[in-house]
Amino acid sequence: MVDSTKAGRTRRWMGIAGAGSIAIALTVAGCGGGGGASSGSNGAPKAAQDDKAPITVWVDADRSSAVDAFKKANPDAKLNVVTYDGSANGSNSFRTKIQLFDQAGSGWPDVVFSSQNNDAAWASQKTNGKQAYAAVLSDGLVPQSTLDNFTKGSLNPCTVEGKVYCLRNDLAQVVLWYNKSLFDKFGYSVPTTWEEYQAIGEKVAQEHAGYIVGTVGDAFAPEIYMWSGKCQANGVTGPKEVTVSTGTNECKRVAAMLDTLVKNGTTPNISVFTPEFVKKYADKVLMMPGPAWYAGAIFNNPQSLNVPKGQLGVAAPLAWKGEEAVTGNVGGGTWFVSSHSKNLKAAEKFVEFVTTADDYQVNLAPGFPAYAPAADKWIKKQESSGYYAGDLQALVKAGSEIWTGWGSGIFSQEAIWAKTVTPAIAGGKSLVDLLPEWETAIKNQAQVNGYTVK
Repeated sequence: MVDSTKAGRTRRWMGIAGAGSIAIALTVAGCGGGGGASSGSNGAPKAAQDDKAPITVWVDADRSSAVDAFKKANPDAKLNVVTYDGSANGSNSFRTKIQLFDQAGSGWPDVVFSSQNNDAAWASQKTNGKQAYAAVLSDGLVPQSTLDNFTKGSLNPCTVEGKVYCLRNDLAQVVLWYNKSLFDKFGYSVPTTWEEYQAIGEKVAQEHAGYIVGTVGDAFAPEIYMWSGKCQANGVTGPKEVTVSTGTNECKRVAAMLDTLVKNGTTPNISVFTPEFVKKYADKVLMMPGPAWYAGAIFNNPQSLNVPKGQLGVAAPLAWKGEEAVTGNVGGGTWFVSSHSKNLKAAEKFVEFVTTADDYQVNLAPGFPAYAPAADKWIKKQESSGYYAGDLQALVKAGSEIWTGWGSGIFSQEAIWAKTVTPAIAGGKSLVDLLPEWETAIKNQAQVNGYTVK
């Protein structure tokens, strides 16, 4: 069912899958070609090419099925696979390890999967005089026809100054998940605006105490609510420029809504991936704004809410009254090819396969594919399962409605929120009152990372 890179991380928190640093060798497809050293498309020196050279691929545990699919489709070439944490939860392990290889002058993996959407911001740039890790994909390495078939806007986190440095694995667009059986039982209509959403939350508190309409206990809460609300907290407009202004009406209205719903108990400050959440709300979630992967990670998961077949519905992103709906994004992974690779052709073949091929993205991938032709087929397969209370077209619609005003800078918004806002909410502080403190924390972290803050 629906899942994603961030969902995979959370499953590991729950002990469903293990993350590690165990290197294994697999045999996979070979590629022809070869050539001498030259200048790469990003100006970095291009290593002498060897079409027989094995490629080293770093993946998180949840991408093992992608490797298996590639191995099955291409049984002849050599691939060395290393399992690592995928930079989960802002660990920054991808960047840290690449910096060590830069110092050593060797050891760079040919392909890396990351669960983060902000890695292109640093991987596309020279560091301490060392060439950028990421190869430019849009200067002929990946066919333009392939790039053109990714869902509109999905490659934005991979694009720096007009060049594409990575391919998106899946999207994690925010939609409104709801329990159709409970809506029918309570006599409510599924909301289409945030104002209606809040009104239902207030009714639930009065009429059905104990039921909830969302949560704010996870570090990615701002990506669900603030991003969807067009809050100007993360306006990355260049490689080293960011606009931060949490005092806008767009930010304040989201904060005020959440203050009301947190206070009345319908939006608790509890992570959806804790035993406490499952124990208290296994049959009490009326609705919940959240990413595509919530379906498989939370609702249709025996170790989480385990919502029965035929109850889970999905509605389009909510709009503020009088405005067009936009939405946020929570995760969705990225694949990079190294500018240091001695077998760029093989590396490109791998990343193109795992992001576009039906063998993985349609038949095995748990998340909503970023590659539009695969996404269409994937949606039909999910709908044919009979699990959902209706179609999944809201997911398709939301995929092209992710607000472009929230950027992908080097710094982690999740880490800032978790340190600054989450504990303050737990201490009884109002989100409206916390907005200036949140803004200061974002600005400070951006400046530490070399950003000019507007």
